[in-house]
Amino acid sequence: MPQTAMPAMKLVIASPSPFARKARVALIEKAIPHDIVMDIPWNPDTAAPAHNPLGKIPVLILDDGSSVYDSRVIIQYLEAIYPEPALLPADPLQRVSHHQVEALSDGICDAVVLLTVEGKRKAKLQSRDWATRQHAKVDAGLRELARLLGENEWFVGEDMGLADIAAGCALGYVSVRLSDLDWCRAYPALAAFSDRMEQRPSFQQTRPVPQEIAEIS
Repeated sequence: MPQTAMPAMKLVIASPSPFARKARVALIEKAIPHDIVMDIPWNPDTAAPAHNPLGKIPVLILDDGSSVYDSRVIIQYLEAIYPEPALLPADPLQRVSHHQVEALSDGICDAVVLLTVEGKRKAKLQSRDWATRQHAKVDAGLRELARLLGENEWFVGEDMGLADIAAGCALGYVSVRLSDLDWCRAYPALAAFSDRMEQRPSFQQTRPVPQEIAEIS
């Protein structure tokens, strides 16, 4: 009798999410079969809480129906179950360096998400001081990414890895959500790095597309 195909893992995402993109890129770089399920976690009809009690995405739904959530945990899971090609080196200190860049990149994205959500609140509820603080975090984060990269091709070592994926996703997200921020002129080496990452098939297949978010009261 013919064998029944195993169901593919499902990744629940919002199309512009840099965290979802990071998980998608990892799946593609590792050539892991998966299906994509679109969601908008800010909207009232979101299905995200059915898979993650915090209502956040991305969520990786495994073949047995269980869930792995938070992009960092998803990538740790993928590294453990699908170790080749490796996105993290064996050297423990280099792994820390990768995670440091990931934390910085995710922090930039967190600030941009907060700015995006703030912009969707009713005008009378928006806080200029709050927005200024988030813009300052984005500026400081980009400046530090540029310093860490310097004139190197990759953030850590001689090969592309998690740090580069995280930074590439963050830079792509800033460009989509904060299109008026001319960071490429300020950090040309970082801009060249972003261009290289965007040329990879995994990045070409996951370019962020804005989704409409309902007004938040």
